[in-house]
Amino acid sequence: MMFAAAAIAMLATTALAMVRALAGPTVFDRIAALNMVGTKVTLLIVAAGFLIDRTDYLDIALTYALINFIGTVAVLRFYRVEAENPRGDSA
Repeated sequence: MMFAAAAIAMLATTALAMVRALAGPTVFDRIAALNMVGTKVTLLIVAAGFLIDRTDYLDIALTYALINFIGTVAVLRFYRVEAENPRGDSA
């Protein structure tokens, strides 16, 4: 019962993060919100695995968390390159 309540709370905070991702005033707010959504989804996968007694969900959650981290770093690096060179000049 407690894990179900935690899952509902995680879904609520995920919805709030999605609102921030859509309405964020800066790109960094949107990236942080999407990273938070990825983290919450990872926690939901772990909670679901615990609720249905499947330990292999932990491997899936760990893989998803790694993909979320690498994706966030890649987007931030891409945005930094675009901010340094907005016209696309190679010089």
